Amino acid sequence: MDQITTQEKTFVFVMIDNFSMLSFATAIEPLRIANRMIGRRLYRWRLLTLDGEPALASNGINLQVDGSIKEERDRVRHGEKPDLVFICASMNVERFHDKNLNSWICALERQKVPVGALCTGAWILADAGILDGKRCAIHWEQLPAFAEKFPEAEVYADLFEVDGNTYTCAGGTASLDMMLHMIGEDLDDNVVTQVCEQALTDRMRNPQDRQRLPLRARLGLQNTKLLFIIELMEANIPEPLSLLEIAKYAGLSRRQIERLFRRNLGRSPARYYLEIRLDRARHLLIQSDAPIVEVAVACGFVSASHFSKCYRELYGRSPQQERQGRDTLLE
Repeated sequence: MDQITTQEKTFVFVMIDNFSMLSFATAIEPLRIANRMIGRRLYRWRLLTLDGEPALASNGINLQVDGSIKEERDRVRHGEKPDLVFICASMNVERFHDKNLNSWICALERQKVPVGALCTGAWILADAGILDGKRCAIHWEQLPAFAEKFPEAEVYADLFEVDGNTYTCAGGTASLDMMLHMIGEDLDDNVVTQVCEQALTDRMRNPQDRQRLPLRARLGLQNTKLLFIIELMEANIPEPLSLLEIAKYAGLSRRQIERLFRRNLGRSPARYYLEIRLDRARHLLIQSDAPIVEVAVACGFVSASHFSKCYRELYGRSPQQERQGRDTLLE
């Protein structure tokens, strides 16, 4: 880059209860290491909660913070704008809604203060209305429910996304990659390399690298035709393909596909396809408040009754019971 940043930057991390400690740690540690590598404090940070009380992480650890949202808003009014505000979240984010936080997020956007999200924090940014028409990333487990809830946001299963003044990442160790990207913009590739060496990681991954293991590694399969068919199935859940259509795309006969699935997965392609769709439905039931009939349609079922029958056969409980069980755990 042409010029190295010399002015100190202040990052604000807003900790939502049940936030991911892993996502937070891999975001803040690269900043600390970068300070150490350049021999000065370029990056500073403050930790906030809605009320200034300690934040409870999803692993049960309470984290002391520096203040509340109200105190931070007062700082901004007095001209102490942060350089970037991150929303840190994780589990049960679909149940979270706070008008004051949403109002502040919108105010930050109007004031052209960059806003970011770690892990499932993109859900909160979308709830505030600032992700419409923007590229964003969220943890793969939350992605189906997010896409259903916020169709105006352009969500991708990427490690991280930067769209103008908005920074989002999938969480986990993807926070590290996003921070390395930002450090590279402020400093240079040499500092990024030094941070990687200190963190014992070999490189900064590309934003579009996969969040999940490739199918080959995830399923322990080697047959390229079978992997291609499973990818077709995963990409066509709302409107499932027929076996004839799959056979045409794969260049195989129905009988060959049947043999492939029986030999490698111990079930028919129709059964495997159904399990993929029901797994997607389970994520939507747990992570969204979409009506059960909408979940059924989103997963390729023509009726709620057929969906309920298939769901009960696989999981031993109805979609209604799945939703009720989730609500009980959250009380």
